[in-house]
Amino acid sequence: MNLAVIILGAGASSRMGQPKLLLPWRGSTVIGGIISQWRELGAAQIAVVLRPDDDALKVELDRLNFPSVARIENPQPERGMFSSILCAANWRGWRPEISHWAVALGDQPQLKTETLQTLLEFSAQNPLAICQPKAGGSGQHPVILPAVALAGVKTTSSSSLKEFLKLAGVPRVQCPVNDDGLSLDMDTPDDYKRLLSPDA
Repeated sequence: MNLAVIILGAGASSRMGQPKLLLPWRGSTVIGGIISQWRELGAAQIAVVLRPDDDALKVELDRLNFPSVARIENPQPERGMFSSILCAANWRGWRPEISHWAVALGDQPQLKTETLQTLLEFSAQNPLAICQPKAGGSGQHPVILPAVALAGVKTTSSSSLKEFLKLAGVPRVQCPVNDDGLSLDMDTPDDYKRLLSPDA
């Protein structure tokens, strides 16, 4: 299993009032923590999807020594999260040996490394299936897409990831994990403060 990671970072952070990915997080920033975590998990390739005019995020990625060739610009981020996934699916920079893609939200730094490791092991046991962690009775992020599913994104008429997953024609399995962070959002300043709490 050769894993690539698509980090979705083209959101406007309108409810937060400031760029979520640039907020301080455990000695780095939110985006820095997420990139570091996936590197620790052995991802063969990581790409960040961002808005073309997001100069602040580009400066932070420069500070993190994140290569500019691994940044995918979404020219229409206002179309929502799935538009960023479409951009990533059609990106020509993926290495030919990549077999699976993790679609990771750019604002979930609270996920435990153990949770992601469990998901990756589960995906390796179900290599032809779309894999999701399960919490709160439903599938959560990140979603692991095998190559056949990513290829399907390129030609889909679906308007959302949820719709695509239902219509993809690819087996879908869910991995039960015990991580409260899966169902937590970091959309508002209060959410951020709660996630920074030692009890979060």
